[in-house]
Amino acid sequence: MFNLRSVNVTLEDESAWVEAGATLGEVFYGIAGISNTHAFPAGVCPTVGVGGHVSSGGYGNLMRKFGLSVDNVVDAKIVDVKGRILDRKSMGEDLFWAITGGGGSSFGVVLSYKIKLVRVPNRVTVFSIFRTYDENFTHLIHRYQKVAADELPEKLFIRLILDVANGKNRARFVALFLGNSENLLSLMNRRFPELGLKQKDCIKIRWIESVLFWADFPTGTPITALLSRVPQVLAHFKRKSDYLKKPIPKSGLEFIFKKMVELKTPLLTFNPYGGRMAEIPPEAKPFPHRGGNIAKIQYAANWDEKGIEAANYYINLTRMLYEYMTPYVSVNPREAFLCYRDLDIGTNRNGGGNGSYYSEDAAVYGVKYFMDNFKRLVKIKTKFDPDNFFRDEQSIPSVRPEDEIKI
Repeated sequence: MFNLRSVNVTLEDESAWVEAGATLGEVFYGIAGISNTHAFPAGVCPTVGVGGHVSSGGYGNLMRKFGLSVDNVVDAKIVDVKGRILDRKSMGEDLFWAITGGGGSSFGVVLSYKIKLVRVPNRVTVFSIFRTYDENFTHLIHRYQKVAADELPEKLFIRLILDVANGKNRARFVALFLGNSENLLSLMNRRFPELGLKQKDCIKIRWIESVLFWADFPTGTPITALLSRVPQVLAHFKRKSDYLKKPIPKSGLEFIFKKMVELKTPLLTFNPYGGRMAEIPPEAKPFPHRGGNIAKIQYAANWDEKGIEAANYYINLTRMLYEYMTPYVSVNPREAFLCYRDLDIGTNRNGGGNGSYYSEDAAVYGVKYFMDNFKRLVKIKTKFDPDNFFRDEQSIPSVRPEDEIKI
C-alpha cells in the first residue's frame, strides 16, 4: 500500500483525496503547500500511515475542536471481497460507516479517503513544560483532570505525559492553542493557574510548524522533514489504552506515582476529551468513546534491547501498570482504543484460520473497542463478507447462519 500515497488538495471545497499508503506527515505537508489556514484533525506522529489511522478512528490535538479524523471523512474508495472498487455512493452508507472507525481491513482494502479540511488561525500557540514531584505534583495532576476536558475551551488541547526521570515522578504538559499567547495566558491564569504558565513558555508558530513541535523535532527543522517515512525513534514498543471517566483521587494518584517509580519504564499519557468529542453521539461512527470521558489514557513502553526475553520483560511492565490502574478507569466493559491493537484484551480463537467466524471470544475485544456498535459492525461484515475472507486476530467476524441468534 505504501505506493498508494498521493495527496490531492482542493481548496474550492476545502477537501483532499488522500491515498491509504500516504503518511500523516505527507498529508499535513500537502495541505500546508496550499494553505496556511487549513489543517486536518489527525495524529501527531508524522510517519503513521493514513489507512490504519483513519479507518480505526484517528485522533490528535485538534479533536476537542473538530473531532476525530473519521468525523471529517466525506468519501472513500474500497476494494470489496468481490474485487469491485466502490465509493461511498456505490458501497452504501452501512459499509461507509463501518470503514470510518471500524477498521477498514475487516471489510476490504481501503484505497483512499476524501477528507474535509478544517480552518485554523494563521498562527497558533504551543508550549511544552515539565513539572517534578517536588512542585505540588499530586495537586497539579488532580487539578488537570478537573479542567482539561470540562473547563478549558475546545480550542485548547493539553496533553499530560507522566514518566519517571532520575528516580522521581515527572509530568510534561504539551499544548496546542488555536489563538495567540496573550489570550492563552489570560485563559490559563483564570482556569488553570496551578500550572504556572509563563509568557516565555509560549511559542507562536504556523499550524504546520506545530506539527513538527508536537513530533519533538528540533526548533528550526524544515517542514520537508514531514516527508520522511522513517520514524525518528526506531525502537521496540508496546501500547495499551484506557478511558478515564472520573478523576483519580489524590490517594490513587499517589499509589500510581509510587508504582511508576518501581516500574521505571512505562509512561502514562492523558489525552483530554470534552469539546466536540462530547457532542458527537457514540453511534455516529463505530468509534464509541465520546461524552462521559475525561481522557483517553495511553500506556507506553519503548526499548532497544533485542530478543524475546527483553520483549517479555518490557511488555510485562506495561501490563503491570495497566493492572494497577484498574480501579480508576472504565469498567463493564473496560474500554479500549482500536488504533493501539492490544492483543492482551482478547483475540478470536480462530483468528487466522478458515472459519474464524463470530465467537464469544470475538465479542470480548469487540465490545471493548466498539461497545454497542460492535453488533452493527458484525451485521455489516456478515452482509458484505459472509465467508470472512478479510480477517485477523481482532477483525470483525462474520456470523454463520446457525450462530445468528447469538448476537
